[in-house]
Amino acid sequence: MFSTIVVGTDGSQTAKRAVAMAADLARQTGGHLHLVNGYRDPADPGGTATVYQSTRSRWHEASEAVLDEALDDPALEGLSVDRHSVVGGPTDALVTVAEGIGADLIVVGNRGLQGARRMPDSIPETVAHRAPCHVLIVKTT
Repeated sequence: MFSTIVVGTDGSQTAKRAVAMAADLARQTGGHLHLVNGYRDPADPGGTATVYQSTRSRWHEASEAVLDEALDDPALEGLSVDRHSVVGGPTDALVTVAEGIGADLIVVGNRGLQGARRMPDSIPETVAHRAPCHVLIVKTT
């Protein structure tokens, strides 16, 4: 069903809930999980979503630290997980990785979709419109 699952994290509590849901799905389906962190780098003024492969900047190191922390989550124990630090905003990072690996599913939290402060360009809404695959919006707030 879902053999290749992409989930993003920024280290927040809501992102941790989305990661836990993605981990549960990967465990249930025997899927492979791809953990993504998108970050801005002033050395890349275009902000294009590309896997950062040149010298490591402090922004790249911060992104790697977020992924390190996420990988320590017991919810990921025993799963096959790849990590992706990607230059670009969260939406671009998730969609770029999903396209690049041929993902079956992107899991995102619902932050930005609810209440009076609903954001018109929220990450879950934008991912849902641009994704090359299914999208699961997890109730995280």
